[in-house]
Amino acid sequence: MQFGVVFPQTEIGDDPIAIRDYAQTAEGLGFDYLLAFDHVIGANPDRPGGWANRPYDYNSMFHEPFVLFGYLAGLTERIRFVTGILISPQRQTVLLAKQAAAVDVLSRGRLTLGIGVGWNEVEYTALNEDFRTRGRRQAEQVDVLRALWTQRLVNFEGQYHTIPDAGLYPLPVQQPIPIWFGGGSQATLRRMARLGDGWMTNAGNIDQLSRGLATLRGYITDAGRDPAAFGVDFRIDLRRDPEEEWPGMIERLAALGVSHISINTMNRGLVGAAAHLEVVQRFAHAMGGYSQQQ
Repeated sequence: MQFGVVFPQTEIGDDPIAIRDYAQTAEGLGFDYLLAFDHVIGANPDRPGGWANRPYDYNSMFHEPFVLFGYLAGLTERIRFVTGILISPQRQTVLLAKQAAAVDVLSRGRLTLGIGVGWNEVEYTALNEDFRTRGRRQAEQVDVLRALWTQRLVNFEGQYHTIPDAGLYPLPVQQPIPIWFGGGSQATLRRMARLGDGWMTNAGNIDQLSRGLATLRGYITDAGRDPAAFGVDFRIDLRRDPEEEWPGMIERLAALGVSHISINTMNRGLVGAAAHLEVVQRFAHAMGGYSQQQ
């Protein structure tokens, strides 16, 4: 089992030294990966049509994941970088492949690309992409990404992508970069069962996760793949999960075959890197206790 930290995008601030210290401290505490959320642009909640009950708006700070990881790649040695999740259909696929390959090269093979279709139509409009076809385009994106990461020259003619005998250079260290999927709809579970390397769950609790895993593993088996080789990441959330329950949750998640567990410290009123790291250190103690039992 691997353990990670959710980079506190909206609350860590914009001091590059604090960001460096956060990543280096997480690595020093023994965490295996740093996971960052993705939003490109925020909407005005007073815009026509409203924006009620949305988690983020134009006041929500988000560091761009690939730029963030490129910065941290040279400041760390071991910790992996995970997009959790990056909204792939609102981005140009070839550019996405190039940026991911660059991060993988600069980090010496430490990138996991978590992708999702998202919910924010405003972002799709601003980035000049079609919100309505995002699921179908995502499926084709995976084929394009893997081709560009593993072949020096690519000829591809699909419904949404055309590559006329061209290729990226340098290629990523990982051949190919692992692709994990976020989301939990039936269509998404079927898509990841066919195409993905892992699932970044959005389950609200372990019972909900268990039901989703049973469905997903059935789809993986139907696709002729091995469910045991399919990664699963569950986020323990400081808002929802009391600290005294963390050791028991880790035990339950391990029993379910969850391969990755991350701690999300956002949305609890913590301000700045130091406040988040205090919680991360306590979680490291909980995960260390589990590791000693193994």
